Amino acid sequence: MKHYQSSRLLVAILIIGVISSAASPQDPPSTPDYILGPFDQIAVAVGEFQDQFSDKTFRIDGQGDVSLPLVGRIHAAGLTLHALEDSIKARLSPILKHPDVVVNITEFTSQSVSVLGAVKIPGVHKLIGKNNLFDALSLSGGLAENAGTTVKITREARWGPIPWPNATVDPTSKVSTAIVHVKEIAQSGADSFTIMPGDTIFVPKADLVYAVGDVTKPGGFPIGENETLSALQVVSLAGGLVKTAASDKAKILRAVPGSTSRTEIAVDLKKLMAGKTTDIPLKPEDILFIPNSDAKSVGFRTVDAIVNAATGLAVFGTKF
Repeated sequence: MKHYQSSRLLVAILIIGVISSAASPQDPPSTPDYILGPFDQIAVAVGEFQDQFSDKTFRIDGQGDVSLPLVGRIHAAGLTLHALEDSIKARLSPILKHPDVVVNITEFTSQSVSVLGAVKIPGVHKLIGKNNLFDALSLSGGLAENAGTTVKITREARWGPIPWPNATVDPTSKVSTAIVHVKEIAQSGADSFTIMPGDTIFVPKADLVYAVGDVTKPGGFPIGENETLSALQVVSLAGGLVKTAASDKAKILRAVPGSTSRTEIAVDLKKLMAGKTTDIPLKPEDILFIPNSDAKSVGFRTVDAIVNAATGLAVFGTKF
């Protein structure tokens, strides 16, 4: 239990720490580190030709080029603001000895990332400069309470394969996909996974197990990464048994693969709590049912009712 709680706490601290230092996604600053891309809009000031550029904005086209007075068509996508300024100065150098050029962003369009799933503010968020995975998660407000501990990244073909051990590439679209464990990123350093514009980040909900029946706080409880929850741990998370519980008649209701039915596994919690038998690990979506001491054993006809109860009582959300 302590290991499970510390794992969740580690992730929460990391995400909160990043949030506190991240730029607001609603009002991104115009920074020289920003990488220009197609459909971004810029303003250009040239000291000697203010009348040609004043009060005008210029849109970078789909090929990454922008047309400017006196300069003509010039490639801008992939450049920082300073790099574009240098390119414009080079174009103007035949007519100006020391061109004074300043470029600013007026509309951020190209550099965005989609963050979906179990995050606090899912949607499309603007990126500024180089970003790591935690930067992107912070733009979405951080992980939701029911978030799992893995993240699925999908990357456009233009950036090449994701440089991660388990990454796969679709042979047709060349889209790259990787499953990233948040704990691995934390251990190897936040910058070990760089996010690229156009990436889609999906945070799945945590796998849950359920406790229903004669427990203090029935509901659903997430299984931590590389961990399992045993029957006794789930009872503890549920606040323990109530006095009327038939602890020796508990059952695990486990889904049958490829079927809507569940199988029953008898669990003698009384012996488990007395240390007279081995604890039982639960699988994702297992339901631990503890009947009342006056209740008869649970049959398959009652499974639907128990599942419905678990759905309504899950404290971290459900996947039913």
